[in-house]
Amino acid sequence: MQEYKQLGSYGLIRQDKKILLIKKVSGPYNGKLDLPGGTIEFGETPEDALKRELLEETGLEIKKYNLLDTDSVCFNWPYKEDLTLKVHHIGIFYEITAYKGKIKKDILIDEENDDSLGANFYEIDKLNKKDLSKIAILELEKLGYKL
Repeated sequence: MQEYKQLGSYGLIRQDKKILLIKKVSGPYNGKLDLPGGTIEFGETPEDALKRELLEETGLEIKKYNLLDTDSVCFNWPYKEDLTLKVHHIGIFYEITAYKGKIKKDILIDEENDDSLGANFYEIDKLNKKDLSKIAILELEKLGYKL
């Protein structure tokens, strides 16, 4: 089985009992709700990746943030009919405390954005594990939420 390693920066934006999530349209989390964020590009700092990814996926410009956690999950991804990849997804998580802009609820897929259909706030106590990415489940449960 081939291995696939993913390293990314992710932002947690919570308001009352809601959290901002994106709808994934590709990759191992296709069709799932996920934390906004993504791959740290070559030469990019985790913080710069966080700002770039959140702007691309949510339309928000991040102003203040704090390092919250780092962790990882491993799982099998049926990549193609005849190929399953063993994924090791490593996340650096930030609590976003200030931002500006308006949330893009609908985003077109293009060269800058290749995996998010837009963002929205979701009530955390109504989220279901089957609808969430494995990395989002991991982090929300670590924060004490029951999914």
